Amino acid sequence: MSESSAQATVAVVEAAASTSWRRAGFAGAALGVVAAGAAAGVAVERLTVGRGMRRRARLALDASGPYGALRGIPGRARASDGTELYYEVDEVEPDTADGTRRRRVFGRKAPAPVTVVFSHGYCLNQDSWHFQRAALRGVVRCVYWDQRSHGRSERGAEQLEEGVPVSIDRLGEDLRTVLDAAAPEGPIVLVGHSMGGMTVMALADRCPELIRERVVGVALVGTSSGKLGEVNYGLPVAGVNAVRRVLPGLLKALGQRADLVEKGRRATADLFAGIIKRYSFATRDVDPAIARFAERMIEGTPIDVVAEFYPAFQEHDKTAALQRFAPLPVLVLAGEQDLVTPSGHSEAIAALLPDAEFVLVPDAGHLVMMEHPETVTGRLADLLARAGVRGAGATVGSHGDTGSTAQPGG
Repeated sequence: MSESSAQATVAVVEAAASTSWRRAGFAGAALGVVAAGAAAGVAVERLTVGRGMRRRARLALDASGPYGALRGIPGRARASDGTELYYEVDEVEPDTADGTRRRRVFGRKAPAPVTVVFSHGYCLNQDSWHFQRAALRGVVRCVYWDQRSHGRSERGAEQLEEGVPVSIDRLGEDLRTVLDAAAPEGPIVLVGHSMGGMTVMALADRCPELIRERVVGVALVGTSSGKLGEVNYGLPVAGVNAVRRVLPGLLKALGQRADLVEKGRRATADLFAGIIKRYSFATRDVDPAIARFAERMIEGTPIDVVAEFYPAFQEHDKTAALQRFAPLPVLVLAGEQDLVTPSGHSEAIAALLPDAEFVLVPDAGHLVMMEHPETVTGRLADLLARAGVRGAGATVGSHGDTGSTAQPGG
């Protein structure tokens, strides 16, 4: 795509709407708006181009930004309730000289390499680690997996067939299932973003012996150990109180009318894009192709899955489990302007782990690993070096950073 056409595409995609969504039908569109969180009072700019042109612009961005296209060796693990969990493994290249690859030495199998396991956040999938995957690919053994009901994993069997609520504890059990299948031996580094970080905490709570015996490093990115019911999402007091009162019941009702809501979401795609951008990124000039990449992942999460998972965050409290990580190299990293899991929650985690490296990334929102990928990847490389993973630091190059630098917190 030429620079002029790219600029034109950017202008098209970043245009916003006020009237065109009404043409799709008030009821479906209104449901879509509410399901997207428009009750949060997100400001939407006015649209200056037609729907067809906006659709073509989105397709152009999808074609020009190959984000999420990296694939590894596929695998599947079955959770205790029968849910099939999908994961991919990026193995160490055969000619890598870091000494961690599996091989036979004098007739004996060498120790298993360190495996870095990435857990993604709510309404995302394993592709949200695209930039980190590109940097570490082929040098460090990595596992990327899709949480239940997300990405290529199956819908949660308990939720779909029995109506059992999702819990963070269940996600911790799922992570253990993936580890048993994809990394049954050898040292592990656990990396979790948002819900993925909570999943890592739940694993520590339920499997302390695994943490003690096999985990050699932990990264908690844009996450929280509890008190998520107090988050205001950047809203005034009156607005957030109203949202807290109605949102759980509203999401449940919307989940029961999934077909209608999904039609509304499609009809209000531009409004969704504005909301997603506000709650994902802080950088005003974030690459539109990256913003579209995030939008595709989030809009790919069905509304009934959104409704299923939301109550689990209000109940989440894994503060006590953090002490399982105290003896380990730990990275706690957050976007300074994160509206979803505010940086204060990461500060609270770091306060309980005084030996952890605490990093606040300026001009960064919730999807900090996509917004400032080079900064996050660099800090992960430092963590891997502290955890004894040889060769990881050499992989960090230019992976789309927007130019901001991280600031150590403390």
